[in-house]
Amino acid sequence: MVVDLTGLTFCDSIGLNALLRTRIAARAAGIAFVLAVPTPQIRRLLEITGADDVLTVRDSARAALAGTW
Repeated sequence: MVVDLTGLTFCDSIGLNALLRTRIAARAAGIAFVLAVPTPQIRRLLEITGADDVLTVRDSARAALAGTW
């Protein structure tokens, strides 16, 4: 599952929680969960919270879809 974050300019704790819960559900179902093309603001949120250590993040949709994680 690839979530393209190209147009996402704001994400609060509720949105981050939704991403983390979706990752858990995807993993339980044996599905890879990848975030693609985060904006600088979203990337910073992931770094500050440590979520970038848990979530797979790729700078391009092509890399995410190619399964280069």
